[in-house]
Amino acid sequence: MQTKTKRLTESAMLIAMGVVLELVGKMIIPEMPFGGQLTLCSMLPIVLISYRHGVKWGLVSGFTYSLVQMALGAGTVTAAFQPGYFGDGVMIVNAIIMCALDYVLAYTLLGIGGLFRDKIANSSLALCLGSLVALGARYVAHILSGYILFAGWAEWFFTQDGFPAWGAGLVEALSPNLLGWVYSIVYNGMYMIPEMIITAAAAFLVAKAPKIVEKVN
Repeated sequence: MQTKTKRLTESAMLIAMGVVLELVGKMIIPEMPFGGQLTLCSMLPIVLISYRHGVKWGLVSGFTYSLVQMALGAGTVTAAFQPGYFGDGVMIVNAIIMCALDYVLAYTLLGIGGLFRDKIANSSLALCLGSLVALGARYVAHILSGYILFAGWAEWFFTQDGFPAWGAGLVEALSPNLLGWVYSIVYNGMYMIPEMIITAAAAFLVAKAPKIVEKVN
C-alpha cells in the first residue's frame, strides 16, 4: 500500500512539474501560428515516471497528462467543435480526430520513455534514448494529425511571403498528397525536433543523479 501511495504521489508531483514547466515556457516562448510550441522540457517528468515505475504505469501517467493537456488547451478544443475551425460547417469528426491524435495519443505515448530502463545499464543513456523514442512517438502522432486535418494548407504554407524559395520548389515538384505529408513533417518538426534534442540532453544530465533515476519497481 505504501508503494502504491508513493507511486501515485510521485507521479502527481511530476505531472504537476510538467505542467509548470509548460506554463513557464508559454510565458517566454511564442506559440506556433497553428498550434504547437517548444517548451522547457515539460515532457521529461512523464518520461521520468516511466523510467522509475515502468512503461505500463508510464502510459497510465501519460494518459492522465493528456487529459490535463486537454484542460489546458480547452480554448482550442472548444473552438475545434465550433463552425469554421476546419472549414465550412461543424466538422465534429475532425475535432474528435484532433483530440484523439494531438492530445490523447500524443501525450500518452510519452509513457514509453522508460523503454530502455532494463535493457541499457547506463541510466543516462537509457533515459536519453527513452526520451528520444517517447518524444519521437509524439512527433509521429502530430504528423499524422497534421496530414489528416491540415494538409490543405500545405501549398499556402510553402509559398507564403517570407518563406524560403525552396518551398515553392516543393510545391512544383511534389504531388498534393506527398506535399501534405512534407508540410506536416516540417511544421511539426519546427517545434518537436528542438524539443526532442533539448529533452534528450536534459535527460542525459538528470540521470547523473542516482536518486532521480532509481527504479521503484
